[in-house]
Amino acid sequence: MNPLGVHSLVWVGELSPEPLRGAVERSREAGFDLIELSLHDPGAMDVADTRAALAAAGLDVACSRGLDFDADISSDDPRTVGRGAVQLAESVRLTRELGGRYFGGALYSALGKYPRPVTARGRANCVAVLRDLAAEAAGVTLGLEVVNRYESNVVNTARQALDLIDDIGADGVVVHLDTYHMNIEEGDLARPVHECAERLGYVHVGESHRGYLGSGTIDFPRFFRALAAIGYQGPITFESFSSAVVAEGLSNNLAIWRNLWDDGADLARHARAFVTEQLTAARMNRR
Repeated sequence: MNPLGVHSLVWVGELSPEPLRGAVERSREAGFDLIELSLHDPGAMDVADTRAALAAAGLDVACSRGLDFDADISSDDPRTVGRGAVQLAESVRLTRELGGRYFGGALYSALGKYPRPVTARGRANCVAVLRDLAAEAAGVTLGLEVVNRYESNVVNTARQALDLIDDIGADGVVVHLDTYHMNIEEGDLARPVHECAERLGYVHVGESHRGYLGSGTIDFPRFFRALAAIGYQGPITFESFSSAVVAEGLSNNLAIWRNLWDDGADLARHARAFVTEQLTAARMNRR
């Protein structure tokens, strides 16, 4: 079975010790194997306390983040690129200290709407920073999450992620697919999975409106059949956002304006059951 994860923003919008301990415990109670932590406010986190909570719950951890525009590694400005490189290196260090082996997200640019395409210089800066980061990441896999055009101008499709990985030319860099973004940018939900094949390292499942799985327009059976066809055995993490849980800054960057759900526990239990059913049906379909 694939490790099944849940994003911490299903539970809490902050990384301070007590709320984070609660998120870890509720993730365990809902039957997940992994919790994903967004490192949007790393200074609020007590790393030792969080690692102890994860160990007590028997949960693995994955980490993610996006960059701010003043730390955009796809910028033409060397100082801006330098700030982004420092943020990414610190995030890899935090991931390792938490006991995690995966750090992903839109690592290649700021997370937000750009007014113009990325420049050749900006893309070259991005490649150079990620190549150096991969060389120093020892034991932590870097995942390039494919996001929609309103959240980056660098990587919007699986093909673009694969091209960027080829240009980086380093081991330990994988594609991170997300059904929410795929539903906007890709022609279908199966082809990108097959295109990535063994270079697919992490998966987010999110509905077209980021609410309850199965209540939107995404063709999840097709997506899970594609995962089964390539023999994908990596993590599958449920990601959902609502204005009921607010992370300062990040919620605004992601345009979380609507209250899509109130009960994170019910949402999480439903998601775990839904993903398990989809995985089972896809594997049966292969036989």
